Amino acid sequence: MPPKKKEEAKPKPLIGRAGANLKMGIVGLPNAGKSTFFNILTKSSVPAENFPFCTINPNESRVPVPDARFDFLVQHYEPLNKQPAFLNVTDIAGLVKGASEGQGLGNAFLSHIKACDGIFHMVRIFDEADIIHVEGNVDPIRDIEIIHDELRLKDLELAKKVADDLEKKVVRGNDKSLKADYETLTKVLSILNDEKGNVRMNDWNEKEIEVLNKHLFNTSKPMIYLLNMSEKDYIHKKNKWLGKVKQWIDEHDVGATVIPFSANYEYRLVELPDDEREKVIKEEGAPSALEKIILAGYRALQLCYFFTSGKDEVKAWTIQVGTKAPQAAGRIHTDFEKGFIMAEVMKYDDFKEHGNENTVKAEGKYRQQGKNYTVEDGDIIYFKTNTGGGLAAAKK
Repeated sequence: MPPKKKEEAKPKPLIGRAGANLKMGIVGLPNAGKSTFFNILTKSSVPAENFPFCTINPNESRVPVPDARFDFLVQHYEPLNKQPAFLNVTDIAGLVKGASEGQGLGNAFLSHIKACDGIFHMVRIFDEADIIHVEGNVDPIRDIEIIHDELRLKDLELAKKVADDLEKKVVRGNDKSLKADYETLTKVLSILNDEKGNVRMNDWNEKEIEVLNKHLFNTSKPMIYLLNMSEKDYIHKKNKWLGKVKQWIDEHDVGATVIPFSANYEYRLVELPDDEREKVIKEEGAPSALEKIILAGYRALQLCYFFTSGKDEVKAWTIQVGTKAPQAAGRIHTDFEKGFIMAEVMKYDDFKEHGNENTVKAEGKYRQQGKNYTVEDGDIIYFKTNTGGGLAAAKK
């Protein structure tokens, strides 16, 4: 008898919303540099003034994801149209202590955070007398704890409400169908009652993640800490708070990404023409951190993309990590998922090495993949589908 085919390991479900249209929210205390950072990222013009609550309604934009692979494909094909992947970014107004109880513009702001899927936590570690601090002085560890507490307390409020409702149905009403939900919410309550607790740091099983995804707790969202330094400190790679803040994060939010940068320096760079920007970076010996930040946000959302490419168009199609080939085809058109036949796949590295599709085929590196194929980041794909009117090819 032929050996049994080894079953492919089932990927662990992700905490959070499913889909490709996910977004990162920029969160922090007032005057931490959020709106300035948003302006730099999007090259848009939202207010960035020196007073608390300058941003009231969230500003949204999308930022191209930098990728040398996309640039190479565009250069190779010289297409009529080109479209990179994008990271959706929301600038949320500053939180203050007591926001979870309605202080400042708290509850509205917290609802804006809940609508996001990941968080850029802007932390001010620069001293500037002309830019007021809502707490009176610069203390980034205190500021991080304020944001953490407000997110935790709002989650705790929601968890208590849901758990109380489930208790009535499961414990008193003996509804066994909701037992897993009740047990998960009880665990969430235990975590959030700890002043240092957050949902994302815990090891959840598949059934628990399904329950968590019904409620989208703020502390379940991936967090990227952006440490906003003065331009001088960033260029000289020195700041008295860097080590202390990194140590606090390593102890209290294990595995979180930490990126030092300077909003002022980035603002100066983004205003310059490309050639002058490169000259300044070389003279100062300090590279821009924007590319690193954008990529970190995209990866934190567990997003990746595949390419379709040709003379008409080169396009990066955003999908979640672990997406199967039929669902990836469905990103191009829903009919392509329904009528999926196969995916013909080239790896980007193979295409770049051999220079054209025919040579990749001749080298035996052009693969036909079925419905169980998990699309990998950077795949170049040609889909074959049956859309009801005969065989169709889905390649841009």
